[in-house]
Amino acid sequence: MAAMLLATLPFVQAQDTNKVSIKLYGFIRNYLTFDSRKTYSVVGGEYNMQPYDELWNEDHSEDLNDIASLRLQALTSRFGVDVTGPRIWGWNSSAKLEGDFGGFGTNNTVLRLRLAYIKLGKQNSQLVFGQDWHPLSGDIMPEVLGMAAGAPFRPHSRTPQVRTINYWGSFGCTVALLYQLQYMNNGPVWDNSKNDYVSSNSTDFANNALLPEAFIGFNFKQGAWYTQLGVDAQMLRPRNYANVGGVYQKVNETVESFTPTLYAQYVADKWSIKFRTLLAENTSHLNQLCGYAVTGVNDDGSWNYAPIRNSISYFNIAYGKKVRANLFFGYMKNLGAGEELYDFDADPDVVKYRIYMKGGENFINLNSIYRIAPSISFNTKLFNVGIEYEWTAATYGDILSDGAVSDNANLHQVSNHRICALVKYNF
Repeated sequence: MAAMLLATLPFVQAQDTNKVSIKLYGFIRNYLTFDSRKTYSVVGGEYNMQPYDELWNEDHSEDLNDIASLRLQALTSRFGVDVTGPRIWGWNSSAKLEGDFGGFGTNNTVLRLRLAYIKLGKQNSQLVFGQDWHPLSGDIMPEVLGMAAGAPFRPHSRTPQVRTINYWGSFGCTVALLYQLQYMNNGPVWDNSKNDYVSSNSTDFANNALLPEAFIGFNFKQGAWYTQLGVDAQMLRPRNYANVGGVYQKVNETVESFTPTLYAQYVADKWSIKFRTLLAENTSHLNQLCGYAVTGVNDDGSWNYAPIRNSISYFNIAYGKKVRANLFFGYMKNLGAGEELYDFDADPDVVKYRIYMKGGENFINLNSIYRIAPSISFNTKLFNVGIEYEWTAATYGDILSDGAVSDNANLHQVSNHRICALVKYNF
């Protein structure tokens, strides 16, 4: 019946309607994770970002964040459907629908939409419409066992988009227009209980700016090598109105950011070597610990902003097939905004900056993060088992007037030791 209906459409080639096929796939995945310290994590603690700063009690005798935890969960067990359809306007058509149980809600067992897109392709061109991996994420990701897949050092986002990829021999170009849904920027949200703005995430900051996020990347692919040089551009509108003298009025506020990136990989035989570096600006929507800050207040009540810049890189090397060894290195450095932030507190001895970043106010004094994660896994077509050790160290300190963090005597490091065991059955 579906084939007969498709054949009536003028842009569908009837001779191809018998090629519609559906394939079910997925896996059951269990994570057993141990953390030596309280960490910033989501999806029931499976998606690990970084350790929290010290939180001392009144007599400074105990760090309340120095507490271990152990959990076993299967929330990210996954299922999906691949659809191969007829030719449309001379393009091969396909679609994908994928989900798991790591959604957000009153608990962490909410059905979550991961991927839902339509793909058209022919020769060396491809068009994608719908929710897919962000061009900075995608299939070009490290091979760590942990669910975070290298974040916050690797950009991580699945988002609604329109994307095109075209190749001319070994050279290609990727262009994408992106919108936000599950992965969002942070910004100022009014809190009635505090009678003030607090840092929270919302799709409104991007949607109200009207212009979508844009990415362009220039690719080179030859043999085992793949490289990409690209830039991601974004504009947000943090607030729509302000209270000026007890009267609410509309304000026109925007913050622009540009994130250049370089990616390179070598994948051949049993080897996989991958490297990415970014000069990231306001990439909280990519699950990275940076954002933007207020740099000025105008007469009409509107605020000026500047993105916080971060140097973020990772390197990953893996070897083997049935028995596969992997080693991951990640590094992030807070470079500040490059200009003075606005001090909202009249007391010169008290600094009160408004910085909006992933994790809210918990990480505005973050200086840098390091991670080393070796792992080994044993793999067959249907079954995978592996174990990974992940050491993540974060340095915190005093905020400087440009949003960077001082290297003075108050700079200190906290570390989390995570052990992650994976058992996975594929179908």
